Amino acid sequence: MDMKSTIKTLISDSIETKQKMLDEGQLVYIQSIANKINEAYQHGKKAIIFGNGGSACDALHFAAELVCRFEKNRNALPAIALTENISSVTAIGNDFGYEFVFSRQVEAFAQKGDIIIAITTSGNSINVIKAVETAKDMGIFVIGLTGADGGQLKLLSDMCYCAPSKVTGRIQECHILLLHIIAKLVEEKIFG
Repeated sequence: MDMKSTIKTLISDSIETKQKMLDEGQLVYIQSIANKINEAYQHGKKAIIFGNGGSACDALHFAAELVCRFEKNRNALPAIALTENISSVTAIGNDFGYEFVFSRQVEAFAQKGDIIIAITTSGNSINVIKAVETAKDMGIFVIGLTGADGGQLKLLSDMCYCAPSKVTGRIQECHILLLHIIAKLVEEKIFG
């Protein structure tokens, strides 16, 4: 396959996957996720977001949209991406093991009424799963973002959005679109 064909195929695959997000059930579920996050913010709580690799970048990106702004100049919303403090990540990884880099931080920062947003394209990243288990033990509401069948994350989350693909790149593209949609819905609901 030549480069132009590869490019066209990847763009077409991305569009086809995102078209599946227009399914009525998907739209209602996305709205439900945004409503749950709005509810936490209306009660003065925060969002705690985490994932590995590209999902770590999505966590950072989403936290920035909430703290800074998405499309409106408005008051900041409290959000923490657990990948932003590299000293904590590396200290926990070194002293306790990489599987605890998120769970230790959930233990430190999460409070009743907060929202956990756990991102893993496979649904099976052990450090994400351990953090979700910690959050559940603390009584914290968990929203999972994953792909395909959802893996372990779907089973452990209170709500879990499974991007309609088994391909990591397509899953990540759906996740970033989903996070942008949620950022817009949150801004509109809270700030008018």
